Amino acid sequence: MELITAVKERRSIRKFQDKKVPRELLEEIVNISAYAPSWKNTQVARYVIVDDEATIKALATEEVAYGFKGNIAALENAAAILILTYVTGRSGYDRDGSFSTKKEDRWQMFDAGIAAQTFCLVAHEKGLGTVIQGYFDEEAIRKVVEIPEDQEIAALIPLGYPDIDPEAPPRKDASKLLTFK
Repeated sequence: MELITAVKERRSIRKFQDKKVPRELLEEIVNISAYAPSWKNTQVARYVIVDDEATIKALATEEVAYGFKGNIAALENAAAILILTYVTGRSGYDRDGSFSTKKEDRWQMFDAGIAAQTFCLVAHEKGLGTVIQGYFDEEAIRKVVEIPEDQEIAALIPLGYPDIDPEAPPRKDASKLLTFK
């Protein structure tokens, strides 16, 4: 698949087939996703993949998803859930521990966003569907899945083989998005 095709055709998928995703395929996707750029090549993104049915069920709760039914449905229907985390205290910092720019530690989340999009594009290339969720209770997740203390959760990404093929929503064109100076 060509990159432009992948960017134009990848959709947020919330309904998945009842089919396990091989761990070897998930490992391959993470190995490719590791090439995502990051602040000073700090490579802060970490990938915790939950594919155990009982743990998926424990994450697909009102407590984790703040009661948002759409997110709960996507989580409980997923073959696996990526808990995308990032190591804190690296992106946006100089070696002496001070911030490199006025953006301070916000580069951490920027790097996590690049990692999430890269993961989702690679998963799409490999025939998997994904949806990036940012509305969750981090402490509720930590009660279910052990996450190292030096990491924060950036996103939940339910994934699996798509059971739907949604149309692309309308997009704004460059005349509305682009400014030349």
